[in-house]
This record gives sequence, C-alpha cells and structure tokens, in this order.
Amino acid sequence: MVTEHLTNNASGLSSYDGVVDEIAGHRDDVGDVSGCQDALADDLGWGLGMIFRAYVKAANAAVADLAGGPRGYQVLSAAAQGTVASQLALAQHLGVDRTVMTYLLDDLEAARLIERRPDPADRRARRIVATQQGNELLTSLNDRLRAAEEYLLAPLGTDKRDSFRAQIRLLATQLDAIDPADSPCELADGVDAEIPASRQRVQPARSR
Repeated sequence: MVTEHLTNNASGLSSYDGVVDEIAGHRDDVGDVSGCQDALADDLGWGLGMIFRAYVKAANAAVADLAGGPRGYQVLSAAAQGTVASQLALAQHLGVDRTVMTYLLDDLEAARLIERRPDPADRRARRIVATQQGNELLTSLNDRLRAAEEYLLAPLGTDKRDSFRAQIRLLATQLDAIDPADSPCELADGVDAEIPASRQRVQPARSR
C-alpha cells in the first residue's frame, strides 16, 4: 500500500519520522539547537518557514514515486478533474514549459496513467484524460498527502488542528485577494519549491 511509509506501527516510529526530525533540526551534530529555537520562538518568519519546509518535504516524499514527482501529480490531478483539456492549455495552466510538459505527458502516458485523445472540437488538439489506473493512483496519492498533513499537524490535537487549518485558509484567501499570484505553480516556483495540495477524492473514470 502506498500509505505504509506514512503510518505509525506498534514498534515505534514510522520511516517518515526521520524526515520530520531532520527537518526540525533535531540532529546531534548541530550545536545549541534549543538556544537558537528559543531566540527565534517569537519570529513569525522562522515559524512559517519551518512549517513550510516540513510540508514541502513531506508532500514531495508522498509523490516521489510518480513520474515527474510534484509536477506529475499536478498534471495527473488536472487530467482527472478535467479542468484543462488540451496539452497547450494544461502547460499554460500549470506554468510549465511546453517542452517539459511534453516529456511529463510522455512519461505519464508510458505509465498508463493518462491518455492523449483527439479533441472532437479541434482535430489539431489532444485532450489529456486520466485513465482508470491514473484515477486510482491519484486517490492513493491524495491519501498519502492527507496522511502527511495529519502527521505534521498531529502535535496540535484535533481541535487545534481544525482551527489552524481554518486560520491558514482565511489568511491565504485574504492575502491572495490583495496580491494574487498568477498561478499556484508560479507561487511555488517563487519560493524554489513545489507544493502539491491535497485534492478531493476523484471517482475513477472508465478508460476507453
């Protein structure tokens, strides 16, 4: 199962714990970590940066075995949701170079996760559609992303976790309204990282 490496087991920590510990800076060879953390405890930028870094690493690990990694996830998710039809439109929507998009689609198609189908409305265009196998894998990837998110937020407890999500969503929505990014991908590239967001479950579609 794809979620196994994110699940706690009875013998102790999951394999993901090592990643979180490393991100948090809990290494024996790093000087006086506690003193540094105490000095930065009230620094909003430091706190947001640590959370962001941990989330990016966890999210990337969750989709690491997918062709194209985070970009491949974004393409597969868009193909499954049917939000963007043509290859060109998909590249523009995700802010991906057209040549890079071609390679990504080639890899995903070779893995039988997506299909390029003729567009009935334009014979020159190809519609990008997720296969049944692609939809099933996407569901598993979404489960892995949700598991990673729950693991990272576990120290907050259920009530505080829900409140934290709500406050983050409120801030993000208001800040985006004031200074919107052209696309989520541009925002991720701006901080030199890609952040696949957990999606709603997609009902598998039958491939033709």
